[in-house]
Amino acid sequence: MPPDRFTVYIVEDDPSVRDALGLLLGLLGYSVSMFADAESFQSAYKSDWSGCTLVDIRMPGMNGLALQQWLVDQGCKMPAIIMTGHGDVGSARQAFRAQAVDFLEKPIDQAKLIEAITDAYARYSSVAEQSASSSELANLLARLTPREREVMELVVAGRHNRDIADMLGISVRTVEVHKTRMMSKLKVDGVADLVRISLGINST
Repeated sequence: MPPDRFTVYIVEDDPSVRDALGLLLGLLGYSVSMFADAESFQSAYKSDWSGCTLVDIRMPGMNGLALQQWLVDQGCKMPAIIMTGHGDVGSARQAFRAQAVDFLEKPIDQAKLIEAITDAYARYSSVAEQSASSSELANLLARLTPREREVMELVVAGRHNRDIADMLGISVRTVEVHKTRMMSKLKVDGVADLVRISLGINST
């Protein structure tokens, strides 16, 4: 079952190929959006799009590799699948350097296409989860007071409460209070979880 809110954006100048791909993926239950060239895709592109791109490498105007690089430069997280009727090692290498999921030669093999889209979804989901996790951690860290942030950094650095008290010019009891509040706000139970938080990795 194709995932919800995951669209395959087809950018292909050959109308017969474009329509055939759109029909195939539509029948398989995928949400599809089609463009005849890179420029029309660029004009329509929104940063909140979710899915993957299925892009022909040779098109009038901007080619597929240039479009792929443009998306990378925009900070786009959607994986790309590159299609070509003129496959060569150099183009494939360039595509993979720009984070392509796969490089498919025409005529497109249906099984390989679905496999590539499945891989693209897995990659996109992983990036989305990491982004959500990073956003959640940033929100948690933003709740700390400047002093709690200082205490956190010193705890993560391996300092004991007495050392922290001396370094910050406060009592050990005050350090313990800040530490307790800081760990409560970050929803962690121990120093190991705190270290993971500091590295930007969700402990769950």
